[in-house]
Amino acid sequence: MLELADIFRRHGPEYRSKFADRMPSSHLKAMEDIENCRTESMGGQVYVCDQCGETRYSYHSCKNRHCPKCGNDSTDLWLKTQMDLLLPADYFLITFTLPAGLRDLARSNQKPIYDLLFTASSEALKKLAMDPKFLGGRIAMIGVLHTWGRDLSYHPHVHYIIPGGCLSAHNEWIPASKKFFVPVKALSIIFRAKIREGLEKLDLFGLVDKEIWKKPWVVHSKPVGTGEGALKYLAPYVYRVAISNNRIEYAGDASVTFRYRESDSRTLRRMTLTPMEFIRRFLQHVLPDGFHKVRYYGLLSPSNRKTLKLLQ
Repeated sequence: MLELADIFRRHGPEYRSKFADRMPSSHLKAMEDIENCRTESMGGQVYVCDQCGETRYSYHSCKNRHCPKCGNDSTDLWLKTQMDLLLPADYFLITFTLPAGLRDLARSNQKPIYDLLFTASSEALKKLAMDPKFLGGRIAMIGVLHTWGRDLSYHPHVHYIIPGGCLSAHNEWIPASKKFFVPVKALSIIFRAKIREGLEKLDLFGLVDKEIWKKPWVVHSKPVGTGEGALKYLAPYVYRVAISNNRIEYAGDASVTFRYRESDSRTLRRMTLTPMEFIRRFLQHVLPDGFHKVRYYGLLSPSNRKTLKLLQ
């Protein structure tokens, strides 16, 4: 089976010779780790059968979170932990998408913009939820950053899994409607305002086309039952990388072909890119060093876990 590592070993030297002086250290480290993962250069252990004398080598994994061969065990452990935090409530999946007009800016300023995406979206949710016209209390949120489309395009957005309800000032649980959490139109307006305010503080506001503030922003909300299905849907994205090895169909001197399924129609497609473009698309989804792509807010923040237990 073809692997991302094969493409990096074959075309990585040329890519680095052209762009290394402009590449973040996290990109260089990801390429190096993926190329060496489970190879002799990583070291490993030797196993010998006492009965037949057969010798087998088991090389170490790189454990880089962007490696397609690492992370499955971590996914299962994360999912189990989140299942233990579920409340007896109807859940919602709410998604905040960064508009296309801000994506070039985000790509060049990933850490501050991703932090802002989390901050603006979580504060918008908390603000509306505290309004007694809608819920009137504190909510619980798990946020997961996702940056890629199925064709490796750059599409930063945050998914939130939220129990339908809130904790009042009197520590009483107030359930939300099974089909409605908070109004997404109002949510998108607050989200847009908070992104604008954040860009001003980051001194990046002047780099944004003014037309973007006149357009409607997209926030999507849907009920997801007990929340178990939504967690199972999001769990792979916590540790999965932008492309798995089994989607790569061809890798030659001049092109790389991979398959993907369209989000809306579920139609299977194939895309062919030059090796340089394929590597570029993959690396734009490598996160900054130490960046947390999963975050907990409100009643799910670590400081509120004791309160959360009382509601379970």
